[in-house]
Amino acid sequence: MISAAHIAAEVRRGERSARDTVAGALTQADAQQERLNINTFIDRERAIERAEEIDRMVEAGRDPGPLAGVPVAVKDLIDHAGRVTTCGSKFYNEVAETTAPAIERLERAGAIMVTRTGLHEFAYGFSSENHWFGPVRNPLDPELSPGGSSGGSAAAVAAEQVPVAIGTDTGGSVRVPAALCGIYGLKVTHGRIPLTGVFPLAASLDTVGPLAATVGDLALAYQAMAGHDPSDRWSAVQPVVTPGGARPDLGGLRVGIPAAWVDTAPITDSVADAFAEAVAAMRGLGATVETIEDSELTAPGMVTELAGGEIARVHRNWKQAGKPYGPEVDERLDGAMAVTFDQYLEALEWRALIRQGTATAFGRFDLIVTPTVGATVKRIGVDTIDTNQGEVFYRTALAWFSALVNVMGCPALAGPLPGSGTPPPSLQLIAPWWAEHRLLEVAMTLESAEVFSR
Repeated sequence: MISAAHIAAEVRRGERSARDTVAGALTQADAQQERLNINTFIDRERAIERAEEIDRMVEAGRDPGPLAGVPVAVKDLIDHAGRVTTCGSKFYNEVAETTAPAIERLERAGAIMVTRTGLHEFAYGFSSENHWFGPVRNPLDPELSPGGSSGGSAAAVAAEQVPVAIGTDTGGSVRVPAALCGIYGLKVTHGRIPLTGVFPLAASLDTVGPLAATVGDLALAYQAMAGHDPSDRWSAVQPVVTPGGARPDLGGLRVGIPAAWVDTAPITDSVADAFAEAVAAMRGLGATVETIEDSELTAPGMVTELAGGEIARVHRNWKQAGKPYGPEVDERLDGAMAVTFDQYLEALEWRALIRQGTATAFGRFDLIVTPTVGATVKRIGVDTIDTNQGEVFYRTALAWFSALVNVMGCPALAGPLPGSGTPPPSLQLIAPWWAEHRLLEVAMTLESAEVFSR
């Protein structure tokens, strides 16, 4: 797949037709739909119309923007005016009256939304095995899950339908599918990209983020979407720092490994080995790597109570009215409804402790590193994964390293590592609040040094 940066550069110079580029993406999406079930909607006519508009702008000597003519896939719980938002649900089918600011900003940068992608029902899960729409399948192996909940967005990139896709991340739903599909995913600081027009799962944890095949494309999409929006009560007024690009090495970088979090994880040998090799490679590039001994920074904590208290608020009326949910999500909603007010308050206190521990860690370190997931192979229809702790429930292995980051509120980046198996292992980089540029710069260096696989 040609990168978004390359497509946009050629379109802006008039060397490539946005229409032909988008037509190719639509053809690819059509051809793969039956086998992989990636998309809930392919926006043929309007995508072509938008591409022709971009081409006319170029012909008139106007610059369409840094994402000119780039086809993008959007998770089907983010509003796009005139399109139906389903949230992967049987009963929620709403035609959006307005476009979410995150998508509007991408369009303003010249990007063209070509498809809406499949997801775990209401984003409440990690497999994208949707009861109503059928499972999204992993392009690396159609018998495997692409992860979730943004499974369709990750699969669209991995299948080379688009160079960039947009997902949401409440407990790992960008990073987990990025890991299982062998691509890059960015979870931003909570409040960095507006949530207006995004159907909520647990709003104090929700984020919007890009998935891409290269770090550079991740950065382009992130910069287009990031920034304060007064329509979003969660949006923060913080400067967006442009990443400076790859460095020749990581000299001076201080990296911490949270011992309690990593040492107690359900993990496969291939992930553990690849993580150790990545840490050694970072040391070889000049980084100082030390252990973080804070025992508070470990999973699972009270994520279930924290998120469940907010999820119940979103779904309680529908649940009580008998609206149809798939069996897995229905069972999880029962658990969310059972969270008491006292449990939710205790979870808020726990989150405060986690954030204090995170702030202390970032007083010593520039980055925290962990694997992205404990295992990268989740078979469709199988609810367990074999790890060093035996057979564990799939959500435990997939969420172990990701969900706590949403509690922290920090940005994190998932990137593919060389290693045995398909999908490959994945490394998670975690930065202090508002330091997405640091994540992207380090990731660019690791990509250039081939610590991240290409």
